[in-house]
Amino acid sequence: MTDSPPLELTPRMEPVIQSVLAENALLHQLADGLGSPLNIVLPEALAPNVESFRAVYRRHRLRGHIYFAHKANRSAALLRQLAATEAGVDVASLAELQHALGAGFTPDRVIATGPKNREFLWLAARTGVLVNADSLDEVSELAALVAVDRLPRVRVMVRLSGFASHGVRLISRRSRFGVPADRPAEALDRLEKHADQLELVGVAYHLDTIGQPEKAVALEGCLAAIDECRRRDVGAWSIDIGGGFGVNYLADAGQWERYTSELAQAVLGRRPPMTWNGHGYGLRNEGGTLRGALGLYPAYRPVSGPGYLDQLLATPAPEQRRPLGELLLDSMIDLDIEPGRALLDQCGLVLSRVLEVRTESSGLLVRLEMNARDVSLEEHGVLMDPVLVGRAEDEPTEVFLLGNLCLESDLITRRKVTLSARPRPGDLLAFVNTAGYFMDFSATAALRQPIGRKVALYRDDGRWGWCLDEQYWPVHERTEAA
Repeated sequence: MTDSPPLELTPRMEPVIQSVLAENALLHQLADGLGSPLNIVLPEALAPNVESFRAVYRRHRLRGHIYFAHKANRSAALLRQLAATEAGVDVASLAELQHALGAGFTPDRVIATGPKNREFLWLAARTGVLVNADSLDEVSELAALVAVDRLPRVRVMVRLSGFASHGVRLISRRSRFGVPADRPAEALDRLEKHADQLELVGVAYHLDTIGQPEKAVALEGCLAAIDECRRRDVGAWSIDIGGGFGVNYLADAGQWERYTSELAQAVLGRRPPMTWNGHGYGLRNEGGTLRGALGLYPAYRPVSGPGYLDQLLATPAPEQRRPLGELLLDSMIDLDIEPGRALLDQCGLVLSRVLEVRTESSGLLVRLEMNARDVSLEEHGVLMDPVLVGRAEDEPTEVFLLGNLCLESDLITRRKVTLSARPRPGDLLAFVNTAGYFMDFSATAALRQPIGRKVALYRDDGRWGWCLDEQYWPVHERTEAA
């Protein structure tokens, strides 16, 4: 076997990210002053993402809410900026609800989702936010809270799961959330019992999949549930289809195809290793035969975000054989969505300082001043190369990125990444487009290593200004982000 050229996975970078990376001096000053890792968010990149989703609604002549899935990022700056748009917010904990209300969202723009404890339900009932009920017991507990305190009726949706299509042999995967979709009468009976406390406005689903066929089955199942509501004179008018619209992380489809093909060859031993200790990302070599399945997020996704929603609405329903968007429109049903990473596309990056560079038999090892939880790309199965900040392009160099914890498992990447030049101690690496789930979703203070601080960058008279994340409020007139 001979050495192969570096396998690059170049991240997709829109002008707003490119503009930030051009600020070499500013980025080094921020890292020197606030430490490494450092999370950078770009609030003013949010509004175009919201508008891109709304444009799909207009194309299909639909109405409904666009709720940001708060769990995708803890940033105060991003949430406050979203409050200045038309978007709502999906909160999945008591603290997220408190954060949303404090960021400027009025209760009519908030939906409470996920499993809820009594305190979460109490504040939801008190403030009058829309509650997406995860179970029938949750419905009863919410109704009891409303009754005891004699509160106004609370708007609710019921989350359904376990959809099946009679027209095609397709069943959505099992979920531990939601009420079985084949038992809507049970849910309606429970809601009728609590009619003085709760107002049913619709049904919902949230599938842990990017597969459109499953989502089409679920959406048609929700349409059938709304029909059942109306047969029982329950005036439900809305369907919430959750998130899962995805992001296209890579700039080049050919790079992604080449990488995944070469990974299979490496697992079979037909080319030099590409990963630490021969990690196969779900692939394995059994006697010269490739087995298993590639457990990676499809990092190159030309149809993602708003485009994915547009494609889903144009998909024929499995049984009725008409586009799902047309069925929603004909039934006068609102469509609610809960994008997380798709609304945060190009809205942030993570900086890390290079601490050490050394050559060993396994290759060039680069230790960073961060750990794998600070930028959880590997945990979420997303492969893309970081950017070496402020260095002229030289010879592409493959390196392994190591974390700062004294754990063998603390690898920023299990694979070799390709940098534009050989890094040096003191250099900065930028992990771009990491605002959605990769920035702080898994961050912990393990071994008392500090969690990365967060700053917001914004355009101020044509130049980049900054403040700490918690100090950002969208109250000053700023020029539009590049």
